[in-house]
Amino acid sequence: MEQQQDKKKSHAWLIFLVLVLGMIGSLIYMETRPNQSSTPPISQTTASSAQEAQNIVISEKNFNYYPQTIRVKEGQLVRISLDSSVGGCLRSFTIPAFGVQKNLATPQDVIEFTPDKKGTFKFACSMNMGTGTLIVE
Repeated sequence: MEQQQDKKKSHAWLIFLVLVLGMIGSLIYMETRPNQSSTPPISQTTASSAQEAQNIVISEKNFNYYPQTIRVKEGQLVRISLDSSVGGCLRSFTIPAFGVQKNLATPQDVIEFTPDKKGTFKFACSMNMGTGTLIVE
C-alpha cells in the first residue's frame, strides 16, 4: 500500500514538473519573439519615375504575411524587406515566377528585383506556410 502511494506521489510530481517546464518554455518563447504592434504596417510604393524603387515593407500577422496583396509596376525596381515582426520560416521569402529566393535574416536585408511581366503571382516562405499575392500592373 505504501509503495502504491509513493508511486502516486512520484507521478504527481512528474506531472507538476512537466507543467512547470511547459510554462517556462512558453514564457521564454513569448519573450524572445519580436514585438508585434497593434498598428498596421505601412506598405509603401514609390512610383513617381522609372528610376525610383518601389519599397515594400511586409509584416507578419496571424502567422502569415501582411499585407497579403502587394501591387507594383512592371519594369520598375522593387525592394522588399520584412520588418521585425516576421519570424521563423517566413523570413525565407520566395517569388518563384521571378526567381526570387532569399533568407532575410534582419529587417535591414532586402530583396531587389524588376518585374518584367504583368500579372498575378504568388509569394511565399520557402516552406509555403506563409503566402501572399504580388500583382504587377
